[in-house]
Parts: sequence; structure tokens; C-alpha cells
Amino acid sequence: MKIIYSNYLPFNGFRAINLLGIVFAGKQYFPLDKRTINHESIHSRQMLELFIVGFYIWYIFEWVLKLIIYKNRYKAYKNIGFEREAYDNDSNINYLNKRKIFSFIKYI
Repeated sequence: MKIIYSNYLPFNGFRAINLLGIVFAGKQYFPLDKRTINHESIHSRQMLELFIVGFYIWYIFEWVLKLIIYKNRYKAYKNIGFEREAYDNDSNINYLNKRKIFSFIKYI
């Protein structure tokens, strides 16, 4: 996984963003900690399972749905199934070795 440190991505309030398997991190977070790298690696696996485009369609759809439910952008983001799986398991460095395909579904 390639990591690019940037002044522009991710947006304020976020440490890193994974776009098409490339992680963009704020320069102030150099070097990224193992937990954040693991979090973004979980997203990369999710992307591969849904052939990348499917991941983004599902992600945006679920975020909009959660935004309608919670009426709060950050709460909507934290409750997306992909994010819930990544946050719940980012401290487990061996998670991807044991993870079953489509594991994010149980977090929806």
C-alpha cells in the first residue's frame, strides 16, 4: 500500500484517506502509526471485495442514509459499516490474516 503525505488530503479532522488503495495522510502525521495503516489496509481489502467502484457506491449510499438517520456528518461517517469494521479491528494487526471475505456486512 502506497502512502503519500500531503498538505491537501485528507480533509481537516482526518488523519488519512484511502483513495483507490493509495493512502493520503497529512504531513503532520508522518510517519503514520501502525493502527492507522492497519485501518486503511482494512479499507483496501473491502475495496477489492467490491471491485473498488462498488465500495465507493456503497460507501456514499450508506453515508447519505446514515446522515438522514443521525442528522450529523461525523456520526453518519462513524456508523458506516466499512468504518465500523475498520475502527473495531484497527488495533488488531493480525486481523486481515484471519478476516473472512465480506466481513463488513455484519457491521451494517
